[in-house]
Amino acid sequence: MIRHTKEALRLLPWTGAEGKPCYLIGDGDGYVSRLADNIESVQLGMAVDLLDHTDDLLSDRSATPEQLRYVIARLAESLRDVHRIARSRGNRPAVAGRDDNLG
Repeated sequence: MIRHTKEALRLLPWTGAEGKPCYLIGDGDGYVSRLADNIESVQLGMAVDLLDHTDDLLSDRSATPEQLRYVIARLAESLRDVHRIARSRGNRPAVAGRDDNLG
């Protein structure tokens, strides 16, 4: 049975089976929504930390190719997370009092 609703769909910051996207239907006030907000906050904070680490590594002339490959792989993972957050927030209607800034 397909449920038709006017409630917002939210792309969650994790995937389901086989890497398929997970969505939440609701008003954004429940437990899963708060959990997703917390995970997004952690992901954005980790992205900032990773950028700082990358800056340090790039300024270190003795950085090895392995270190650079590793940080590039982490940057790609982080960029996927941030892109997913941006897509999710771009698809949600604005809610008064909610800070959806990416930084």
